[in-house]
Amino acid sequence: MKIIFIYPNAGSQPGFNYGLAQMAGLLKQAGHEVKLLHLCEALQPLPDKASFMAGLQAEQPDVVGFSVVTNQWEYARTLAAWAREAGNWPVVLGGVHALADPGGVLQSGLFDYIFRGEAEEAFLEFVQRLKGGQGLQDLRNLGYLEDGEVRLNPIRPLPDLSSLPPKDYGISDFQGLIDAKNGWVGLMSSRGCPYACTYCFNHQMVASYRRDLQCSFRELNYIRHFSVDSLMREIEFLLRSYTNIRMFILDDDLFTYHKDSVLEFCAVYPRVSSLPFVINAHVNFFDAEQAEHLAGAGCRIVKFGVESGSPRIRKEILNRPMQNEKIIRAIRTAEDRGLHSSVFLMLGLPGESKEELMQTVTLMAEARPGRFRWSFFYPFPGTRACEIAAELGYIDYAKMADLVNFTEGSCLDFGPEQNLLLEKLGAVFPWFVNARTDWPGAGLYRERVEELLALERAAWNRRREGLLAEDRELSDHCLDKGWLHYAIKFNPFMGVISEYFQESGA
Repeated sequence: MKIIFIYPNAGSQPGFNYGLAQMAGLLKQAGHEVKLLHLCEALQPLPDKASFMAGLQAEQPDVVGFSVVTNQWEYARTLAAWAREAGNWPVVLGGVHALADPGGVLQSGLFDYIFRGEAEEAFLEFVQRLKGGQGLQDLRNLGYLEDGEVRLNPIRPLPDLSSLPPKDYGISDFQGLIDAKNGWVGLMSSRGCPYACTYCFNHQMVASYRRDLQCSFRELNYIRHFSVDSLMREIEFLLRSYTNIRMFILDDDLFTYHKDSVLEFCAVYPRVSSLPFVINAHVNFFDAEQAEHLAGAGCRIVKFGVESGSPRIRKEILNRPMQNEKIIRAIRTAEDRGLHSSVFLMLGLPGESKEELMQTVTLMAEARPGRFRWSFFYPFPGTRACEIAAELGYIDYAKMADLVNFTEGSCLDFGPEQNLLLEKLGAVFPWFVNARTDWPGAGLYRERVEELLALERAAWNRRREGLLAEDRELSDHCLDKGWLHYAIKFNPFMGVISEYFQESGA
């Protein structure tokens, strides 16, 4: 059987789809042919209808499978319509959006089947049954329409990661992806997360599995690790097969959850690679011992999800009940041991006041991480955060349907005044942080911030176009003076401390 996977990734930074690469490895092991269309402008121009249809018709696949996140749903709809017009093959959908809105996907009439959850084994069984002409109605993880009614079969137990073959990197232009990402290559050493943050799909995933399997969180065994040996073999394969790799990114939801696994990785990694690497941590699962081992093994950046500087927002809206003092302490623990700390932030959270927005600015000025990356809150369907935003009446559904990323704007409506403030923060967030520090250049940034805050809508629309160039000029001035500051670096939604980008030559 020939399977064509389609990964819509338009209008966003190029990403690597771990699930499809893993699934391709399993399918090829069983003797099937697999190809991937990774649709992202950073890699190649997006196809028009004629070229997309011609490509499918030339391949004549037996199955066309989509992996879709919610913000790519509208683009996926367009592609699916083209795929159906191009030929008479089953069109199926998996990924986060299949879990978030299974009924909406099926009732769109564009997809014959959906797969919920971790579906490597389910999709392989689906392909095998199609090949053998067997029925599909009892296939676990499968969703479909029957007489116009949505049927969602129960989900099977989570796969044993040790039973999965290596990911297949050959289904796409992986070298092109490495080059587009400036040599940064992602890895996964585990699956699952112990937290139930309201904005994340993890609590949906856990709830679906626990309901269908009638089990506790502990019995579910949601957090699973690939063996360190298998991960090292993957790293060796990548270094042997591709060029220009400069940094590995451990994309686990929470790499530091199991300290023993962290220490084992740190002991073995330097024997395989001398390249620096990046990890995701949590302020509740990060200590001096881990920091020392990570630094000794070559870790360069430790990322923390903070999201908001407001303890109320974190507790009541996000289900992240962390204290600011603990956040600051974790950042200091990393920095004191030579690790570059990175913080994720969200702006425009449901129920967030102007004062709480500015608490996020203040926390960054006090914590002083190596960098912070900000985005706008997005209400993923099916999440508790989406329900909260809907209950409070904030969601602009027309704007939500048009968004393909989380960095260019919010689909929540807080009223003209706060909407304008959000745009200003989203454009030059580091200016606001610099202005609240006690650094020598704080006054310079404070003047610019006060000027921006005074602008009405029309004046702001005219002013915003040149802000990135202005940020570079301000940063150059601060560098000439030897003043510590944050500047917008690497992408338009990241503030990086000057010590780092001076050292790295960026």
